[in-house]
Amino acid sequence: MNDATTTDSPEAVFAAIAQASDEIARGWMALLPMAQPEGRGAGAQGAWLEQLARGAPALNREYLERQAALWRSLLSGGRGDSDARAEPGDRRFASAAWRDNPYYSYLKQSYLLTARYIMQAVEQVEADDAARARLRFAAKQWIDAMCPANFVATNPDALREALDSGGESLARGLANLIGDARKGRISQTNESVFEVGRNLATTPGQVVFENALIQLIQYTPTTAKVAKRPLVMVPPCINKYYILDLQPENSFVRYAVDSGHTVFMLSWRNVGPELGHLGWDDYLEEGVFTALRVARAITRADRVNALGFCVGGTLLGAGLAVLAERNEPLVASATWLTTMLDFAEPGQIGLFVDPASLATREAAIGRGGLLPGAELAFVFSSLRANDLVWPYVVNNYLMGSEPAAFDLLYWNSDSTNLPGPMYCQYVRDTYLENRLRVPGAVVNCGVPVDLGKVQMPHFILATREDHIVPWRAAYRSVHLLGGEKTFMLGASGHVAGVINPPDKQRRSYWVGASGAQYPEAPEAWLENAESRPGSWWPAWRDWLAAHRGGERRAPAKPGNAKYKAIEAAPGRYVKERAPAALSPGKGV
Repeated sequence: MNDATTTDSPEAVFAAIAQASDEIARGWMALLPMAQPEGRGAGAQGAWLEQLARGAPALNREYLERQAALWRSLLSGGRGDSDARAEPGDRRFASAAWRDNPYYSYLKQSYLLTARYIMQAVEQVEADDAARARLRFAAKQWIDAMCPANFVATNPDALREALDSGGESLARGLANLIGDARKGRISQTNESVFEVGRNLATTPGQVVFENALIQLIQYTPTTAKVAKRPLVMVPPCINKYYILDLQPENSFVRYAVDSGHTVFMLSWRNVGPELGHLGWDDYLEEGVFTALRVARAITRADRVNALGFCVGGTLLGAGLAVLAERNEPLVASATWLTTMLDFAEPGQIGLFVDPASLATREAAIGRGGLLPGAELAFVFSSLRANDLVWPYVVNNYLMGSEPAAFDLLYWNSDSTNLPGPMYCQYVRDTYLENRLRVPGAVVNCGVPVDLGKVQMPHFILATREDHIVPWRAAYRSVHLLGGEKTFMLGASGHVAGVINPPDKQRRSYWVGASGAQYPEAPEAWLENAESRPGSWWPAWRDWLAAHRGGERRAPAKPGNAKYKAIEAAPGRYVKERAPAALSPGKGV
């Protein structure tokens, strides 16, 4: 911005707004390369545009007539009255100006009409279901990006703030944009408020084991007696473990410790180039199996109870099948939190995976290299762009404000890298070919994987609004795993549905009728399920109590003669952040 922003003349302020609007728009569009189809997908998009150009005359005519009616209404002094409505809860048009000002009312309704027209046009494209789903996603990304609320010149709140502040809000917005460009991501929270080990991941404990890939944390007991069998948590390797140990009031780890369990947490290394050769089997042998064996050795238990969350659950599932084939009974029970083992319906993430894109990845990093954590973080955010992308573009850059402090979003931005070979094998065996569910189709650690041989009690949690692990996909685990199953469905999404402490008295969950079987169709189960208010945590605590293996006196200190305390929790590994130079990519 130039010196005109320091004057009070309307001409100077409007000139600053015009200049800053252009700079901000170009800046955030560079920071946010929206997911565009590549290769075969680009051809599909071109075919779609070609079909629009020559076809759907009735749809085109209806759209033009509605837009013309809106324009005539505006010229006659009205606000327009189309049947295009924002979805309930759409916060983009919350300002009264979008309703009361004729110009902004017209902009909003014209945009909504266009959005509806584009999505209707996608449905008329001649394409198979997979291609059409990709077109829907690409169209939705473009529609969300082009919302008039995302631009200074067409956002009434941003214009008012710019005028009231004499252009200072735009100067702050540009500074925020520059700072985010250096970090390679959009700031979703005030990151200066949080620090891992100070006010996040603060449950007391000690690191009692480490290798090149993991640290293993043993938490300090808070009860006089503890279960004989420890609880080993396997978090996702694509995120930091402390989603399960945010702050004391919403820490799942603390809840488990206070429930009388000796809790061990596997903390994955945020891998660098020196570990870029690791594969899926390395994550099993050096990660999952090592953590289970060390925890059992320290507690001298017959077996351990295990818990897997998201990709950590997928790793745990493959690992338990390997242990079953090896006849190594390490685990007494398994808890699965929003985990997919059957990838027949992988949700929107599956739209990013096709043979051509994966072959490109395999050629680039399949034999060594890294998948930057920033790319995965960008993909996950783009799945909910109107919640996790554009509100922060508007708040940070157009309004010149700082985002609020929110622990969950701090964790969300703390991305982790993955070794190329591990990532490529994971995506091929699951999202692309869905072979993990087929007995013997996948060989891990030299043995065939058969989830049906994992014979033990299972607690399976899905969440109803999960966009990462659709609940119907998580439900299918009840028909893959052997042994007794208990399935529960939590309200809310992938993370908020899991991190739901009882003291908050929020949300709800569904349980099946007592003694009922699990039908093939998830909807059939839900029809007969009972809704209960509050958190599912106490129900899980009661379920796990049956698999404690008895009780013993709480240990006076962590580890044992072989596995001594190395450093205090949360340990070094979880504090390693992905380099800021890594920029968002175009998809998985």
